[in-house]
Amino acid sequence: MTNSKFTFLGTGTSQGVPIIGCHCAACASLDARDKRLRTSAMVTLPDGENIVIDAGPDFRQQMLREKVEDVAAILFTHAHNDHIAGLDDVRALNFKHQKPMPLFATPSVQRDLKRRFDYAFSENPYPGAPRLEFTTISKDEIFEVGGCKIQPIEVLHGRETTVLGFRFGDLTYITDCKSIEYKEYKKLYGTKILILNALHHKEHHSHLNIEQALDIVKEIQPERAFFTHISHTMGVQKEVSGTLPKGVELAFDGLNFDFY
Repeated sequence: MTNSKFTFLGTGTSQGVPIIGCHCAACASLDARDKRLRTSAMVTLPDGENIVIDAGPDFRQQMLREKVEDVAAILFTHAHNDHIAGLDDVRALNFKHQKPMPLFATPSVQRDLKRRFDYAFSENPYPGAPRLEFTTISKDEIFEVGGCKIQPIEVLHGRETTVLGFRFGDLTYITDCKSIEYKEYKKLYGTKILILNALHHKEHHSHLNIEQALDIVKEIQPERAFFTHISHTMGVQKEVSGTLPKGVELAFDGLNFDFY
């Protein structure tokens, strides 16, 4: 069996780390692992096709850093700015490959993207506007990209906002989660690599904190777990990592590994 590769493109919150004007330990850190772009990820299939999860404000920088020359699809978790604001930058890939960018999103996310990037969806878009092509997904149906089967998992970001996580075989990726209803939670069982958001140490109204994320890890018992969507108030990578149980890690930008 040939491996796929998972890459953390960004592991920070909506403001990134460092935050403008902040001089806390994490923002002032010289450790490259504490420099966090907005949260995004990429799965590279065995044939080299890249599936990107979310296209936030740092999408261009992330693609350049990872030397990405083509993207098979972008999957959207939800339509908050830190997960969609870089979508216009797919233009470079449109021009290079002379094809629209496939976008996989729920109907509500599609509506938000069409409002935000209305110039790309007008009847006669101006020359050079991004070319975008939607495929509708939902929590109830497995879909495929490049022969890879992907299981959506719906979580709640606060009380009302729904977000999709995605399971790729033995790997599950979830961000911007505060709670998971039992029907969706069952989709996590059997996961060998679990990736969850863990904002910081204190209670938060719309995100898991590190204690709550660890509770889910304890229940699911994956072989490895990684935390992402990390705030500067979490602290510095070196110190926090030393407090985590075996097999649990704070992710950082550029971290990658193979999985089946």
